[in-house]
Amino acid sequence: MPDGVTLLADHYEPVGAERAPVILMRSPYGRRGLFGLLYCRGFARRGFQVLMQSCRGGFGSGGTMDPLGDEHDDGLATVAWMREQPWYGGSFAMFGPSYLGYAQWAVAADAGPELKAMATQITASQFRDAAYVGGAFALESALSWTTLTDAMSRPFGGTAMLTAPRLTRRAVLSRRPVAELDLVSAGRPLPFFQDLLAHHADPAVPYWDKRDFSPKVGEVEAAVTMLGGWYDVFLPWQLKDYAAMRAAGRRPYLTIGPWYHVDSRHGRPSMADALAWFRAHLLGDSSGLRPDPVRLYVTGAGEWRDYPDWPVPGMTPRRWHLRPGFGLGPEPPAEAEPDRFRYHPDHPTPVIGGPVLLADSRPRDQRRLEARRDVLVYSSPALESDMDLIGPVSAELFVRSSTPYVDVVVRVCDVHPDGRSYNLCEGVRRLGPYPNEEGDVRRVLVDLWPIGHRVKRDHRIRVHVAAGAYPTIARNPGTGRPLGPDGPMVPADVEVFHSPDRPSAVILPLCAGG
Repeated sequence: MPDGVTLLADHYEPVGAERAPVILMRSPYGRRGLFGLLYCRGFARRGFQVLMQSCRGGFGSGGTMDPLGDEHDDGLATVAWMREQPWYGGSFAMFGPSYLGYAQWAVAADAGPELKAMATQITASQFRDAAYVGGAFALESALSWTTLTDAMSRPFGGTAMLTAPRLTRRAVLSRRPVAELDLVSAGRPLPFFQDLLAHHADPAVPYWDKRDFSPKVGEVEAAVTMLGGWYDVFLPWQLKDYAAMRAAGRRPYLTIGPWYHVDSRHGRPSMADALAWFRAHLLGDSSGLRPDPVRLYVTGAGEWRDYPDWPVPGMTPRRWHLRPGFGLGPEPPAEAEPDRFRYHPDHPTPVIGGPVLLADSRPRDQRRLEARRDVLVYSSPALESDMDLIGPVSAELFVRSSTPYVDVVVRVCDVHPDGRSYNLCEGVRRLGPYPNEEGDVRRVLVDLWPIGHRVKRDHRIRVHVAAGAYPTIARNPGTGRPLGPDGPMVPADVEVFHSPDRPSAVILPLCAGG
């Protein structure tokens, strides 16, 4: 590197191929194991060179790891070094999931025309918004990742993927202040966890200047294929990257399957997708590409479908209103009193399932959560026919709270005829001071995870409204003070309105034929 630090890399060459195109991978998780066996050797056996590098500060590479902070400069320095090697043939691609995908976006706009293709999986060009979902700190994912990377740097770090979730769960149940949870999970302060607490989600905060590459996504000229999962923590921002490329006139490919972040089931599809992509854009063989660029797995229907774009053609946003008596339907609501609940941060509303980084995030039965007094539950009648919901999901709620500092959590569920209620998607919005007069009813917009799901005939659609989802998001103390240190907590008495002049609703993506 220009500052004298040495980063280690493994170089794989295909037998019988001279100066073949290179696939660059930059990883904080080591160069061997699954990556070396499945990806590096796999690509080399199919005619590509591979350069697999350990990021700064890990697995033998020098320097100190500054998560997210060095990938632009170190990545470009690596590309410059690679160009000088006698085995380099003049073209390369990049590959990798999660942090490895972020490392691709960090250099993609500045890597030059020799970068022909990228294959990214379960990742995005910035992680800021995933760390502060809707302005609420994504506690479990942030703590589990910092605990994981710390454990991987220690002796016997190979077991970190197994131990980090357990240590994180122990920490979030300890009732310690947020700022001290890394002491419980890792036994010492974790700098990146503390940085995330100190530097909130505001894009104007200088901390994020060299860690957010979303403004440059539209400048990337390399051909990009993206693979994501309906239950992945980064899916909403991955789709924003897709939209940015489409707005710039690019034609990325997109695949979304029934996967979560650490789901081993997306390993082989990732490899197959990338191989077809690299053969097309590095070797001139397009025979493996599908005709339509978007491929989605529709849960509930259990089938893959191909589309020309995302959002899919024929999708119509449809309002489903919260109704008196805890009903839900497309008809406008009648005049009614608001529904009420109390949220107490000393006993935060828990979460069952939902997207987190290092856990199985597939849908789970929500009936135990729905029995709580701090969760409002609105249900539709049984559907008379199948309904396909494929696209972005949002909510517009009219709420009033006894404290302005409150979270609004919305969740959509598929209720089976036998009563089982499975979460499909969720979202949160953290509210701050009243914008106008204290005590006003506020119109709150909440972005939920996108979905691709068929709600079958005789099933019902259900919506939860709450003010907590612990430990997925950190509890809101209700005081407006900075997140982290201990201090007083204020309960929130929340009213949710559903009347003709305050028509709270979820906006669902109804697709033609569903």
